[in-house]
Amino acid sequence: MSRVLLWFRVAATFILMTIGAFVMLIVAIPTLFLARRFYSEVMARALGAMVLRLWGVRYRGHGAPQPASRQTVYIANHSSTLDLFVLIALGLPRTRFFLSGFLRKVPPIGIVGSLIRIFWTVPQEFPNERRAIFKRAARILRQTGDSVFLSPEGKRVTTGDIGKFNKGSFHLATSLGAPIVPMYFAVPRAIDPGMGYDAKPGVLDVYFLPPIDTSDWTVDEVEQHRDDVRALYVRVHHAVRETGALPASLLLEDAPLMEEALA
Repeated sequence: MSRVLLWFRVAATFILMTIGAFVMLIVAIPTLFLARRFYSEVMARALGAMVLRLWGVRYRGHGAPQPASRQTVYIANHSSTLDLFVLIALGLPRTRFFLSGFLRKVPPIGIVGSLIRIFWTVPQEFPNERRAIFKRAARILRQTGDSVFLSPEGKRVTTGDIGKFNKGSFHLATSLGAPIVPMYFAVPRAIDPGMGYDAKPGVLDVYFLPPIDTSDWTVDEVEQHRDDVRALYVRVHHAVRETGALPASLLLEDAPLMEEALA
């Protein structure tokens, strides 16, 4: 993509997001900022879809999210700038999101994030602040019954591999006793902008993997569960990259053994 076209699309994206954010704000005022699901699942979803269309990117969904009545902790790998817009365009039912507090400084993202009640995070270098954020989120989610999305990698990983998983997602799922639904984003390298913005037109795939029951998880086992789920992601990543399809088995107990075989 030429530099002129790239920066034209970047500017058009910012303008589109700004207009979308202010339209959401206008709608939020007469609704007293109380219609969070409408802002998120209708308005933000449409905005995410428009941004993807601007860049010529489409996604194919495989499987479906859980019903709105079932509190769920959604997680996904994170390798691309595209992930944010795909995630919003999916319109996960009754779901709140964790997002880097750095993005709050971008006006349209800050406005949209505030309206859909994003939990803004801080870097790993501030463990006390992160613990407080997660405790507050757990308290709110327990009261509301909302689902939540967060990335266990905590940042974009552009090496082509599954990155290190943090424990926050698994502590949260254990605290809530809610099932984890792993989502796998398969973004072809040919269209993936990585840490940048130069996305190419094309199609990516979003896989909803089977829910993982956490009802009998304990805090003492969080690290083991984190490692088991990451091993599942490694197996899925390898299978999709090599064959274009999910592995035959998606059982969590098969994952650690398979990760050793792939090492």
